[in-house]
Amino acid sequence: MSPDGIQARLDELQKELIRKANSKQDHDAIADEIFTLRAQKSQAEADTRSREQNRKRIDELQDFIGSQQSEITEFDESLVRKPIQQITVYDDHFTVEFKSGITIEIEA
Repeated sequence: MSPDGIQARLDELQKELIRKANSKQDHDAIADEIFTLRAQKSQAEADTRSREQNRKRIDELQDFIGSQQSEITEFDESLVRKPIQQITVYDDHFTVEFKSGITIEIEA
């Protein structure tokens, strides 16, 4: 459910909670659902922010790649260090971890 959909349901439940509380009816189930929906909304918003940050990193990487010369004739350490966080070498393969969080394993 989207954050807007969750907020609409929260608004409905809060109104119902007030009605039940005013008429002294049991409102525990509604209160529990409200707390659950608030947690879901918070998580959905955090997920959206995370996706936006990842999208921004991808856009920055694409811009960087697009601004580079199309033909590289020699090794340039500064070009390698910009997008790559870490390279780990093993006996039979190595892994490349990019700053964007993507990891690739390459068989030797």
